Amino acid sequence: MVNTELLNELSECLKATRVTAEVRKASAQFFHRVKDEDLDTVLVVCEELLAQRKRQFRVVAFDWAFRMKKQYTRDTWPVFERWLEEYVRDWDGCDDLCTHAFGELLAQYNDLFARVIPWTEHPDFWVRRASAVILIYPIRKRRAQGLDPFLIADRLMHDEHYLVLKGYGWLLKEYSRYDEDAVAAYLARHRPHMPRIAFRYALEKMPGERRKMLMNL
Repeated sequence: MVNTELLNELSECLKATRVTAEVRKASAQFFHRVKDEDLDTVLVVCEELLAQRKRQFRVVAFDWAFRMKKQYTRDTWPVFERWLEEYVRDWDGCDDLCTHAFGELLAQYNDLFARVIPWTEHPDFWVRRASAVILIYPIRKRRAQGLDPFLIADRLMHDEHYLVLKGYGWLLKEYSRYDEDAVAAYLARHRPHMPRIAFRYALEKMPGERRKMLMNL
């Protein structure tokens, strides 16, 4: 079991720095002392860290959760979903969780994509952003069978928050690395009404000529 002494040492270390690189270094060092614990034990510790509601503690919690990925099960989903709703309050926390631990979980269980779709209507912008960002990791890892980035983009198309628009633009940009033609066709079809910020994000990795052609539509 993780002891109180370890948590106290970690807490003192984290209080002494807010530099992300140093926080991640400390996270890796302290994780070696819990790596042999079971997933449930580590997630409980992660939640204790998240309850501090300080960025450096959150970085460690999400990092440790990701390092336990070999033990994920379907029952891990509601834990991460609750973290997203309760402990994330900005784009930074959303992206950290969803492009690592939560994204890995979806990569392992592609059929849980159906549980992502309702997030597109969530009242909190970071949860709506998460509906797009969580697909990025499985797409990058080529473990995205049955995931539909265009469905998410459709549902977020005219979201009121610019960080959500950037989120699905980022998703389309990443997907263009995998299927450039499909993304180009989607952008051409939606060019007349797609918000400029999302459109331009989605274009970033397109070849110059194709990017120019789409911009001139």
